[in-house]
Amino acid sequence: MDDEQRVMPEGDIFVEDGTIKYVGEKGQYSYPENVRVIEGKGKVALPGLINAHTHAAMTLFRGYADDLALQEWLETKIWPREAHLKPDDVYWGTLLATAEMIRGGTTTFADMYYYADEVAHAVVDSGIRASLCGVLLGILPTAAKDLKKAINFVEKWHDSEDSRITTMFGPHALYTCQPEHLKEVAKEARRLGVGIHIHLLETKNERDEILKLGGQEPFTILRESGLLDLPILAAHAVYLNQDEVELVRGLPFRPVHNPGSNMKLASGIAPIPDYLEAGISVAIGTDGAASNNNLDMFEEIRLTALLHKVNTTNPTVISAYQALEMATRGGALALGLENEIGQLREGMRADIILVDVKRSHLTPLYDVVAHLVYSARACDVTTTIVDGEILMDDGKLITLDEQLVMREATKQAENLMSR
Repeated sequence: MDDEQRVMPEGDIFVEDGTIKYVGEKGQYSYPENVRVIEGKGKVALPGLINAHTHAAMTLFRGYADDLALQEWLETKIWPREAHLKPDDVYWGTLLATAEMIRGGTTTFADMYYYADEVAHAVVDSGIRASLCGVLLGILPTAAKDLKKAINFVEKWHDSEDSRITTMFGPHALYTCQPEHLKEVAKEARRLGVGIHIHLLETKNERDEILKLGGQEPFTILRESGLLDLPILAAHAVYLNQDEVELVRGLPFRPVHNPGSNMKLASGIAPIPDYLEAGISVAIGTDGAASNNNLDMFEEIRLTALLHKVNTTNPTVISAYQALEMATRGGALALGLENEIGQLREGMRADIILVDVKRSHLTPLYDVVAHLVYSARACDVTTTIVDGEILMDDGKLITLDEQLVMREATKQAENLMSR
């Protein structure tokens, strides 16, 4: 996934101290003695996938409230249950999510959720990479106190674990945060040098809802609050109009496409071809497992490639390579990590996955990129490496006791539902 879009039929990758030291033709590099060798014959090596928007601990709500519209889903099902969340729920729910993501070749995720410290502890224990933030709801009476907690979280966790954990501020949405609160968030984000992770124009009626609250257009609020001057991870971004697309051209504004969740909640189809035509980089996310209902980035990549073809009735829209690029380099740029991850290139961090293509549904192999996008599945991933550390080896999780995680997460979910 480099600038030259190289695809090597046979290659070697050498990793040392968590960094890719060599990637190139097989047999052209002199390795030190006694190195660990992973045999990749019959497999495809590519950068780890980047899930640029999710709520990891919502694995505890997987299948709990399906087939509902977004606001009904949030207001009558999810928010009432989330009011009873405890730190242990979030820790085990996040660990369950990391197990699923590691199995599916996701090496980095961007998370917005409650009890962010517990999310961070799960990231530490699993070995995955993450960009984290808590949820800020400016409409709550605890908004000022919650912002102080968010500041403490950023100061504690940003660039921690050898920079495997980075942070952002997470104002939930423009309809749950007043402009004055957003100004405070922007001020602190600027002071601490971090970006913003926010839900933006996810549904058709969201713009009208924002206008009713204060009489201002969404991007007027973003500009006047100072948020538009900061790197923005814009989850969903389904209903930007053409003027707004032009406005964010050239800004550090990164839409995150969540096709599975948007389709399930019937939220709409984001104008991804318009973003790409305007030169706006796009990332891909799964959203939470409560509205998806999995964290399978291969599925999201495939949906990204297919959805816009049928929506535009143009089979050439969103090529396989473009879709895969959104889930690798696009995600890295969206998280401000474009110089660290998203490519297999010398000097980048060693976030690498191996996909077994010796499978019936991947045979014959004419075009490896097309196979990864249109045919591969999460279960085809055999090896997952983050920062040079092997998290899954030949299909076996190394850093997590998967059965223990499943048992504990199930227990926490049952307790949560009984509260």
